[in-house]
Amino acid sequence: MATEAQSAEGSGNIHVDARTPAGSGTGEVRRRDFLNVAAVSFAGVGAAAAVAPLLVQMAPPADVLALAQTEIDISKIQPGQAVKTVWRKQPVFIRNLLPAEIQAANATPAGELRDPQSLAERTKPGKANWLITLGVCTHLGCVPLGAGEGENKGPFGGYFCPCHGSAYDTAGRIRSGPAPTNLVVPEYEFASDTVVRIG
Repeated sequence: MATEAQSAEGSGNIHVDARTPAGSGTGEVRRRDFLNVAAVSFAGVGAAAAVAPLLVQMAPPADVLALAQTEIDISKIQPGQAVKTVWRKQPVFIRNLLPAEIQAANATPAGELRDPQSLAERTKPGKANWLITLGVCTHLGCVPLGAGEGENKGPFGGYFCPCHGSAYDTAGRIRSGPAPTNLVVPEYEFASDTVVRIG
């Protein structure tokens, strides 16, 4: 027997133990890795399938997206006239300023303003006659007067809040009363010479 073992060693043959499982070694590690990757992938797909309906549910509905922007035809707003519209369920004032109103706004010293802003900062370049503001008093949220025919525009010719007496000038800047800041200018752009897109 010793002679057979020696002759096997001498001939370069390798003895394989018959008790070693056929699937052990490198093949078993590869199969295990595949199973782990497959299990993690399956769990990831399951998690994505569970989360997708939640994300769809949280997306804003079509009616809200429709309110995100609004376009207004300003071609019929005459100089000196102001109109009210609605954007995101809030009133918006669009005013076509007269040259005298623009001059009065530009002549007001910044030191007299509670919330200093020039008319140029509140309008678009080359469109200084178009003042667009939210129609919400910055005191307690009332809707000021002055954006309709024959309405009380207050002592500064702009807007007047009847709730607590806040008065705004022709540029929508607070001049007297309890309101702390100017009427808010929303994000807007001129889609054309006759159309304003708010939002």
